[in-house]
Formats: sequence, structure tokens, C-alpha cells
Amino acid sequence: MTAALRTDRELPYRYLGATATPRRLLVLAHGVGGNETNLAGLATRAADDVGVVLVRAPLTLGPGQHAWFPVEFGPQGPRPDLAAAETSRQRLARFVGELQADHGIAPAGTVLAGFSQGGIMSASVALTRPELLAGFGILAGRILPELAPMIAAPDALRGLQGFVGHGRDDTKLTLDWAQRADAWLTQLGITHETRVYPGDHGLPDDMQADFMRWFDGLTRA
Repeated sequence: MTAALRTDRELPYRYLGATATPRRLLVLAHGVGGNETNLAGLATRAADDVGVVLVRAPLTLGPGQHAWFPVEFGPQGPRPDLAAAETSRQRLARFVGELQADHGIAPAGTVLAGFSQGGIMSASVALTRPELLAGFGILAGRILPELAPMIAAPDALRGLQGFVGHGRDDTKLTLDWAQRADAWLTQLGITHETRVYPGDHGLPDDMQADFMRWFDGLTRA
């Protein structure tokens, strides 16, 4: 990781684009307990005209460990701190708008995606603020059921597209979360791809390759 951490915007981030004047923008959000460097490998797959931004979540759990919101895992599944999740959703939406203004990138050239809790945040921003994005990626994540009252109107969602990638044997967020997301996006009329991969909670090479293929097809149109 060579790009310096920047703190001049709503959230700390690193810019890894090959050019200072990108034509497309990919914002990547890490999972709980990680940091922005976790998705640097995915960033290396981007084309030279893509500005890749690795954003750091606002809550600090420990040295090098950050989160978008606190979450507890119990017998009934994950229990998120919804107030903190909402604060982070608003901050991430503002952050995307700041980046677009900085680089002169329109929503049609912007995708927000994330791993695990970062995928939750990507879906939360996209489904409530679809005017900001061309698409979003949920990589080994889920959509918060509690988001339902805040989802934008069908007309506003019409131009949005999504990518859902999940491990078949995920023990952290089980496969049924991806199946629920797929069904919900279908109900909302959002064009999307859902792909399942061998393995546990992670970002396998095939998932990364499929996501970047989807990203290129969406933003190069």
C-alpha cells in the first residue's frame, strides 16, 4: 500500500487510481474489524481509467481495526446498532458526493461496493440514494431488513444495478442472506447478478474477477 491516507473529506480514504483524472469511480468499503487496506487487492484489478477509492469506516475498534457500526452475533443472527448504521450511511453518501465533485465523475460512472459490513453499507446507500450511483456491490454481505422503510421509490431505483457475490459455505453471514438479497432486489425491480462461490467468508479470486467484469460492463456503457 503506497497511497497515503487522506483525511480531507467526510471519511478517511486512500486513492489508488492510476490517474488523477479518472473517467470512472469505484469506491470500496471494508468489513467490520478491518481497514481500507483490506480491499487493495481488488483495486489492482481496475483499469487505468478507474479512480479506486478505499474508504475507512468511522468507528475505531482497535489499532488498524474499524467498523461502520457495532454488531453482535447471537442465536437469532446478527444484531446491528441501527443508529450507528444510519449515521454511517449518511456519512458514506456524503463522501461519495464529495468524491464525484472532486474528480468530475457523474453518478453514471460511479459504483460503491464493499465486503461484509462494507457490502451492507453499499446497499444501504444505493437503495436509499440511488441518484448517486450507477450500481453497487454486496460482496459476502447482506441488506439490512430494517432498511425497508427508507428505500427509494421504484422510479428512482429503475436505473440502479447490483452485484451480489457470496460464499456457499459462509459461516459468518450464511448463504441465505445472499438469497434474501437476490429476492429483495428482484422484488424491487433492480437489475442484478447473484453469484455463489465455493468457500467461507471471503473474497475469492473468482468473485473479484466476476465483480470487476460486472463493473466494467456497467460503467463503460
